[in-house]
Amino acid sequence: MSRINKNVILAVLTLTSSAFLLFQLYYYKHYLSAKNGAGVSKSKGSRIGFDSTQWRAVKKFIMLTSSQNVPVFLIDPLILELINKDFEQVKNTSHGSTSECKFFCVPRDFTAFALRYHLWKNEEGWFRIAENMGFQCLKIESRDPRLDGIDSLFGTEIPLHYICRLASHAIHVVVFHERSGNYLWHGHLRLKGPVDRKFVPFRKLQFGRYPGAFDRPELQQITVDGLEVLIPKDPMHFLEEIPHSRFIECRYKEARAFFQQYLDDNTAEAMAFRKSAKELLQLAARTLQKLGVRFWLSSGTCLGWYRQCNIIPYSKDVDLGIFVQDYKSDIISAFQDVGLPLKHKFGKVEDSLELSFQGKDDVKLDIFFFYEETDHMWNGGTQAKTGKKFKYLFPKFTLCWTEFVDMKIHVPCETIDYIEANYDSASHSDPVEDHP
Repeated sequence: MSRINKNVILAVLTLTSSAFLLFQLYYYKHYLSAKNGAGVSKSKGSRIGFDSTQWRAVKKFIMLTSSQNVPVFLIDPLILELINKDFEQVKNTSHGSTSECKFFCVPRDFTAFALRYHLWKNEEGWFRIAENMGFQCLKIESRDPRLDGIDSLFGTEIPLHYICRLASHAIHVVVFHERSGNYLWHGHLRLKGPVDRKFVPFRKLQFGRYPGAFDRPELQQITVDGLEVLIPKDPMHFLEEIPHSRFIECRYKEARAFFQQYLDDNTAEAMAFRKSAKELLQLAARTLQKLGVRFWLSSGTCLGWYRQCNIIPYSKDVDLGIFVQDYKSDIISAFQDVGLPLKHKFGKVEDSLELSFQGKDDVKLDIFFFYEETDHMWNGGTQAKTGKKFKYLFPKFTLCWTEFVDMKIHVPCETIDYIEANYDSASHSDPVEDHP
């Protein structure tokens, strides 16, 4: 009897233990695992959005550029704007701590990077490696405008853009080249030859509709959506440059034709004037840039750039234009502080202001202020001897960057219209009544 009781008791205990074990398993599966899962998600990150096509394409591209030492940095306007809105937090994000894809997973067709071509040492084989990683790549080349003034090198081609597509997303690599004015330049994206126009939606590209010029940015490395990338240290400044980056070249071919018809003045006097005028222009540019004042080449200086890609040796002065809304009250003192005393002041801020400063070697700096009306712009002129005032009318214009005497500087984009209006106005202007 006692033996039977022992067996029964043992069976009951075994059954009870099994039931308790099953209950523990059930409880863990339906309650504790859910709770613990939420806790893990909170502390380690849920990895939301990291399966997007955009993020995978960017990740592969960064792997490619890192392994091949390709000097790229992020310039995509949409992504940089998002980063800039939360810049301090993004800068302090460590690798692997990201729980949600907030930037590279944003729906878009392209992600844009800049390639610093002068630092690239391993261009050969890059295409092949990219294709082995699953990318389909397109290379766009054109002539190097920096060599247009050298007959023996004219027509030399350089890479301007790369477009690498992975699945439905594409990486647009904008090739930045160094220019002699210590700035970076990229070329126009022109499709030539048998290119598949449906390879990507080219019209949606943010860069390449026209050549562009940018200040040389200082870079910093940050972690974005778990990926280490270089971006401009001041992303806001770079973003502000984009809509105003359009660049136009000096017309070297036409300048050579001009000098074939009219011999260039290479006398000692002309060379000395050009040297002094260049130094005066550089000093004026530094002064105005410190003040944050936009300016451009005007009158004879603009004509020299357009017609002969140089300073006109018989002009005897340097001419700049400034929008009157950019006038600063300390502009005169700023020029005087750098050794350019005021020679003349005509008009006033509200009407026909013109300033003239005396540079060294009897070279003068003339600054003309422009006023905007509904359908045109104008600036005023005053005869020094008689005090008569004149109004010179110009069609509305925008500003483009160019390179002139080893400087990145503005000229009117609508250059020929501006020059024609300038010299037509000069010969047909009418005197106007002075305002009280």
